[in-house]
Amino acid sequence: TGSGRISACGGNGYGGGGGGRVSVDVFSRHYDPKIFVHGGGSFGCPENAGAAGTLYDAVPRSLIVSNHNMSTDTETLLMEFPNQPLWTNVYIQNNARASVPLLWSRVQVQGQISLLFGGVLSFGLAHYSSSEFELFAEELLMSDSMIRVYGALRMSVKIFLMWNSTMLIDGGDDVILATSLLEASNLIVLKESSVIHSNANLGVHGQGLLNLSGPGDLIEAQRLVLSLFYSIHVGPGSVLRGPLENATNAAVTPMLHCENQDCPIELHHPPEDCNVNSSLSFTLQICRVEDITVEGLIKGSVVHFHRARTIAVQSSGIISASGMGCTGGVGRGVLSNGIGSGGGHGGKGGPGCYNGSCVEGGISYGNADLPCELGSGSGNESSAESTAGGGIIVMGSFEHPLSNLSIEGSVSADGESPEGTSRKANYAVADNSNGGPGGGSGGTVLLFLHTLALGEAAILSSIGGLSSPTGAGGGGGGRIHFHWSDIPTGDVYQPIATVKGIIHARGGSGAHPGGPGENGTVTGKACPKGLYGIFCEECPAGTYKNVTGSDIALCHRCPAQELPHRSVYIAVRGGIAETPCPYRCISDRYHMPHCYTALEELVYTFGGPWLFGLLLIGLLILLALVLSVARMKFVGVDELPGPAPPQHGSQIDHSFPFLESLNEVLETNRVEESQSHVHRMYFMGPNTCSEPWHLPHTPPEQIKEIVYEGAFNTFVDEINALAAYQWWEGAIYSILSVLAYPLAWSWQLWRRRLKLQRLREFVRSEYDHACLRSCRSRALYEGIKVAATSDLMLAYVDFFLGGDEKRTDLPPRLQQRFPMLLPFGGDGSYMAPFSLHSDNILTSLMSQSVPPTTWYRLVAGLNAQLRLVRRGRLRVTFRPVLRWLETHANPALRVHGIHVDLAWFQATACGYFQYGLLVYAIEEENDPASIGYIGGPERTEQQSRENPSSHLREETHLNQAHGSNESLMRRRRTFGSILDANSIQVLEEKREIFYLLSFILHNTKPVGHQDLVGLVISMLLLGDFSLVLLTLLQLYSFSLADVFLVLFILPLGILLPFPAGINALFSHGPRRSAGLARVYALWIVTSLINVVVTFLCGYFHHNTQSSPSRNQPNFQPWNISMDESEWWIFPAGLVLCKFFQSRLINWHVANLEIQDRSLYSNDFDRFWQS
Repeated sequence: TGSGRISACGGNGYGGGGGGRVSVDVFSRHYDPKIFVHGGGSFGCPENAGAAGTLYDAVPRSLIVSNHNMSTDTETLLMEFPNQPLWTNVYIQNNARASVPLLWSRVQVQGQISLLFGGVLSFGLAHYSSSEFELFAEELLMSDSMIRVYGALRMSVKIFLMWNSTMLIDGGDDVILATSLLEASNLIVLKESSVIHSNANLGVHGQGLLNLSGPGDLIEAQRLVLSLFYSIHVGPGSVLRGPLENATNAAVTPMLHCENQDCPIELHHPPEDCNVNSSLSFTLQICRVEDITVEGLIKGSVVHFHRARTIAVQSSGIISASGMGCTGGVGRGVLSNGIGSGGGHGGKGGPGCYNGSCVEGGISYGNADLPCELGSGSGNESSAESTAGGGIIVMGSFEHPLSNLSIEGSVSADGESPEGTSRKANYAVADNSNGGPGGGSGGTVLLFLHTLALGEAAILSSIGGLSSPTGAGGGGGGRIHFHWSDIPTGDVYQPIATVKGIIHARGGSGAHPGGPGENGTVTGKACPKGLYGIFCEECPAGTYKNVTGSDIALCHRCPAQELPHRSVYIAVRGGIAETPCPYRCISDRYHMPHCYTALEELVYTFGGPWLFGLLLIGLLILLALVLSVARMKFVGVDELPGPAPPQHGSQIDHSFPFLESLNEVLETNRVEESQSHVHRMYFMGPNTCSEPWHLPHTPPEQIKEIVYEGAFNTFVDEINALAAYQWWEGAIYSILSVLAYPLAWSWQLWRRRLKLQRLREFVRSEYDHACLRSCRSRALYEGIKVAATSDLMLAYVDFFLGGDEKRTDLPPRLQQRFPMLLPFGGDGSYMAPFSLHSDNILTSLMSQSVPPTTWYRLVAGLNAQLRLVRRGRLRVTFRPVLRWLETHANPALRVHGIHVDLAWFQATACGYFQYGLLVYAIEEENDPASIGYIGGPERTEQQSRENPSSHLREETHLNQAHGSNESLMRRRRTFGSILDANSIQVLEEKREIFYLLSFILHNTKPVGHQDLVGLVISMLLLGDFSLVLLTLLQLYSFSLADVFLVLFILPLGILLPFPAGINALFSHGPRRSAGLARVYALWIVTSLINVVVTFLCGYFHHNTQSSPSRNQPNFQPWNISMDESEWWIFPAGLVLCKFFQSRLINWHVANLEIQDRSLYSNDFDRFWQS
């Protein structure tokens, strides 16, 4: 125990004494004493102290050789190591030098051998490399230390770690002892510029990791073999080299076989054992290593990677055989008179020229499809004026190709350029003008692999060397070959190469007048069917390859006649090996295999366009016939044309005696009602949201005697409030007018009907009739009635006597009511034509002077003429009405003392005014019998001219015509003006946006043939719907967006004419059928907007789409697609169909509303006698 000092050190002196030996065999020590066995200091040579002694600790069986950090060149001899028991650990440290001098010695320990802090371990004697040594341990740890081997070393450890340490192996020139083997089963790590150097053959084996960590780490030998590792990592700045860069004459020189043109068998079929074999041509081989990562430099003459799985060359990594080939060789360049030609290999060497004399470059040799030759040099092999070709880099083999090669850095086997020459812009630039050799040719890069990834900054090259600057030739390019293994084909094909970097095999530049070397070759294995090129890519779309090979010319174009219209050839996985070539349609709207649209599929299913068209027309005719028969069965005879039923007026039909009493009752009620009628007051306004019905507040003179004025004004306020529309009603109408005008019209008609119902209910049951003076009327809620025309645009209020007034002057007779205004219902539009409404009261009143049959006929004839009046063209269309009044109406009324004129009156603040008839009495200047019913047009015109009342007009007021003296006394002034041939010229016409529609939709004269017209309408209706469906199919074949545009601008407007037409054709009653037919016509016109959108979509896509099908021949006999010039056919067909439908509907409505065609007769007698 204790902490004392044990010392067996050498003495100090002129030459220091060697250290002694200490052996400690103490099992239990509480404190470790300090034990020194170093050598003594040397005064004569301070750097060479005495050799260290030895300290042996018997308990752990450890040997320590330490010189206490005293520098020495003298070694401590370790003569032998015990076998039984083995030492556990050996430590050589602190500048101690140990030597195992005996030949064929074995150093074997159970634990570790550690060389620390300047420790040196030597095997054998310098200059006598005639022995082989063995080192066995669990671990070999070196830190700032060195191992020297003179001879060969067989090392076997589990872990070999080097830190700033060196292992130097001098194999000498004994071939038998030329190979050293270093084996570390688990791990070999070199760090901090650690070096393993051998001037002979060196094999490094292991089963784990070999890691050259960073700058300065180096393993080099004349022939270097690294094998059996799981992974090798060559860190940044570290180097694997074989052969040595500056080998001495004593070093073992590998044979390169430069003059042999036969390919060494081991390059393609290397042995499986991975042993160091001097007979093989490899100078650096990495064998049976799973993964290799290169961030530093791997350099050799013949570099071979055998049975590796993956190799990754990072951006800083280099695998190089540049300038490591032959200085002579098969394609050597010639050096003559100081001018050298370039060496040849994959390409011929460039010629060297000087003063008009040229030397041919080296020849091209080797097999481009499976190269295995070294590059050739130029110049004299025995002199320094020579260049070497590139070496060989082989990765993989036939039997064991690489799984994957990834290059981000450089893999090169370039030819050497003469000293003093650098590469700048691919031209030779030299520092002097002396002559010299040409460039060496590029070597060989032979890759057996499955997949390749070449990064953007990666370089894979076998370039010829540059020439010397005075007329020498450049070296020829080398050879690069990719020998792909198991190239996937067909559906399992995957790209085998991703190439973004540079692959070069060009010739080196020559100095003028010398020439450059020819380019070398870059080849790949012959690709299977469907693939081409160096990297076995798929043949381009539209080509096929049915033979083995790599030339792109083998990819033949697919037959154009086999490609359907509107289709393009496509690339498929694995390429196309046989015809027919696969293709696809240019859009999803077209369907395989013929790339037809849905429409064309339908057409060609039924035999083609022409047969389909005939079948469609026949089907439409058949369906139209069925539809017409069904319509006749369903509707019956309600709509069948025929003579108008006779208007009996006040006559009673005595053919059915049991109904006589009922007729008498009806006639009696009508007469009684007319006898108590005082006055009819018309609402102002057209009953629209912007201008509703309204009554003026001041009571007319005719009713002032039967109403209280204040209460009447209150009644008017209530009526006007009920007739006004809410804001939301107008908003809905405006929205519907933009989106779907027929719906807006239906909405307005519905709201008008509700207004009329509300007004009637109010007057009949809610209003207390307080404005009437009659007590009986107030009590019975009678005396006031509200009614309207059928178009709901003209409404009126009738005032009746209550029966208790006791007035003999009321109600007034017809003559007392003159001049009487009869406004027209409607507004002259297609949906609401002008018409004179004649109810029972008006008929009874007029019967006081005019027979009912005459009045009925006049009203029917006038309404027939008013149907033809168009809003927006009133000046033109009112002229026939004026002529009819003068030629037909007034001559017949004159015998009854009555004259009628066309007039306008009741103008509103918004500019709306009503048209109607002014009825007044005339003086009987001629015998009524002389006029009668048979007076012709000439007499009528003469009588009209003689009648001064026809010329009574005012600009702002309308006077009654001259009648009897009594009527002159009761004359009243009414706001308005009479219209004649002159005043109609200044009539103001307001033309709205819907005015243009009047050229398509307008009321016409009846044409008869109702069944035929209905049949044609049915055909056109079905044809319209069929064309709509075909058009939508056509649009769908190009773009679904076009279908939505056409359908929803305006919403579903293109589809709704069909149900509207069916509804119109199958409705009961002429009046209802006519109304629904008008709505049907509105939908037809509205759908024209959708057709315009169809035109716009077709035109836009026809002129802007860049379809490949346009550049391809069209093999179809007839096309109906929107890609072709016939895109407009269906939209144009729709326009024509809708135009004809609108024309026929005009006739159909006229046939329904005017069943007596004699109403349009120009013959006076025929009109009145029909």
